[in-house]
Amino acid sequence: MSVALVSGASRGLGAVIARRLAADGFAVAVNYAAGRSRAEQVVADIRSAGGTAEAFGADVTDEAAVQDLAERVRTALGPVKVLVANATGPQPATPVDRLEWSDHLAQLEFFVKSPTLLLRSVLADMREAGGGRVIQIGSDMFERALPGHSPYVAAKGAQWGLTRTWARELGGDGITVNLVAPGWVPVERHGALTDEDLAGYLSEVPMGRIGKPADVAAAVSYLASEAAGFVTGQRLTVNGGHNMD
Repeated sequence: MSVALVSGASRGLGAVIARRLAADGFAVAVNYAAGRSRAEQVVADIRSAGGTAEAFGADVTDEAAVQDLAERVRTALGPVKVLVANATGPQPATPVDRLEWSDHLAQLEFFVKSPTLLLRSVLADMREAGGGRVIQIGSDMFERALPGHSPYVAAKGAQWGLTRTWARELGGDGITVNLVAPGWVPVERHGALTDEDLAGYLSEVPMGRIGKPADVAAAVSYLASEAAGFVTGQRLTVNGGHNMD
C-alpha cells in the first residue's frame, strides 16, 4: 500500500484531502501541529471507513521536526509516495503602510520553507522507488492580488515558482510536482458565514456556488493517481471559473 503524507491534516482542506486519499487506497499520514484530538478523529474516520491512517504531530516549519516526522512515518507506514504540502497559518490583512519584513517571513515559513523541508525529507525514498507525487496547495489569490494581502500573495507566487522548478528538476526521477489552487473554500477557521458574506463573491463565480473542500480533494486525488503520471509542473485552479488563465 502506497503512503501519502498530508501536512496540516487535522482540519479544513487537509482533513478532507486525507480522507479522500485514504478512500483511494493510500495509507495516510495525518500530520498536525497542535490539534491532536482533531487529527485522531480524522484517523478514526478513515479507519471506520476501512482505510489505513496514523496521526503524526510535527511543526512542519521546523527542520529537525520534519526530518523526525518523515522517519516516524517511514517506520509506521512505509516510505512516502505522495506528499501533499497543505499546512498553513494565519493570513491577516496588512496594508502596505504597516507592512513589515516579518509579515513576509511568516507566510514564507509555510509556503516556501515547509514544502522545501517536507520534500527534502522524503525525496530519497521517492527516488529509490522510481517516482512519486508532490502536490502543493496554493491559492487563486496569486491571480486575484487582493489589496492588503501582499505577504500571502507573494508567498503563494513563490510556491508556484517552486512547483515549476521542482517539476523540471525531478521529472527525470519519475516525480511529478503540481499545485492545486483553490478559490475561496470556507472551512472551520472562517467561522459562520452570512448570505451577505457570500453574495459579492458568488456574483463573480460563473458556476454560481461557493467551493467545497471535496472539490479540492478531488483535484488532489487526480494528481496523486496513476492517471496523472504524465502531468507535472501544472497549476490546477479549483474556483468555479472565478479567474481564468
